[in-house]
Amino acid sequence: MNVFKWPIRVYYEDTDAGGVVFYANYLKFFERARTEMLRSMGFEQDQLISEQKLIFVVRSVQIDYLKPAIFNQYLEVSAKVTQVKKVSLNFEQIIKRGDDVLCKGHVRIACLDSITMKPKAIPDNLLQQLI
Repeated sequence: MNVFKWPIRVYYEDTDAGGVVFYANYLKFFERARTEMLRSMGFEQDQLISEQKLIFVVRSVQIDYLKPAIFNQYLEVSAKVTQVKKVSLNFEQIIKRGDDVLCKGHVRIACLDSITMKPKAIPDNLLQQLI
């Protein structure tokens, strides 16, 4: 499966009192990369909600923080689908600054019906692009 890469600039609002990226904001960076990956494949999440009553939610996250990022640095966030199931996706995500790996994560995403909040099969047209 292909690796999607998305550039991120660290803003002042992303940092903590020590001047480094606040740990929870790495999760936001991961989320942006996954959203942009879907968008690059022609899938807008607001349209998936309105047209197919489908949402993606984070089921679980495992993350390792290896090196800090600081204000105004340019980072690259990658998203790679490592497993596709009927109602879930597993991603490997990495945040880098140049060649330095700052953060690694494994994120499991569940597909839900936006009304019932119960598991819903990922549409075939999306599955075909993910595998």
